[in-house]
Amino acid sequence: MKALAFAARNAKELQRDILTPIFGIAFPLVLLVLLSIINSSIPEEAHMTLFEIKSLTGGICAFGLVFLSLFSALLVAKDRCTAFIIRLYTSPLKPSGYIIGYTLPLIPMAVLQTLVTSLSALIFGLEFSANILLASVVSIVPGFLYISIGLLCGTAFSDKMVGVLCGAVLTNLSAWLSNIWFDISLVGGAFEKIAGFLPFIHCVNALRAVFESDYSQIIPELLWVAGYAVVIFACAVLLFNRRMKQDK
Repeated sequence: MKALAFAARNAKELQRDILTPIFGIAFPLVLLVLLSIINSSIPEEAHMTLFEIKSLTGGICAFGLVFLSLFSALLVAKDRCTAFIIRLYTSPLKPSGYIIGYTLPLIPMAVLQTLVTSLSALIFGLEFSANILLASVVSIVPGFLYISIGLLCGTAFSDKMVGVLCGAVLTNLSAWLSNIWFDISLVGGAFEKIAGFLPFIHCVNALRAVFESDYSQIIPELLWVAGYAVVIFACAVLLFNRRMKQDK
């Protein structure tokens, strides 16, 4: 109950931040519209497979979740850089309770992002099906991964640093190593192996598998993502516990 009360406070903080609707909802929609228009304006024989509406929708849904890292990192970092977090340390919450309180308000946002992007894709030819709802559920796992990355960065760095790390660096890493904008297999070599080892491409593969009705691929891809998410989340809790002891 204490973690839920803390989560409610964080949800209000997110609602006050203008970055949340802009980057969380609007930016993925802008990308979807632009890339759909570009793909439709070129000759049919030159259409890119990655930009076909099913594949594109899965890629954009996965890419939109990257911004959850920025939101969660800023929440933690801003609290750490003010006297607010010191006052919070007097509460009976454990480190895991704090981290859960930061996580819970962002999980519905992951679902909402995917739902809005998927429904918007109907305008560009995506067929309405139960896959849209399934994608919203599947997005929880990649969403949890990006939230965990943000929690770890927010605990380790200042609010200015996380703006760079979770805003610019992570966004570019997830873009270049996730198979959204170009076929990584065409590059091959060490680049392809690194991309396959990291979780970003598996986030995209899981959501694309949903929209392409390739259900047998969803769980294997999600397990890869979940493994990263659990480890990073645990590291965030341990580091937060260490920070608490140092600040007290």
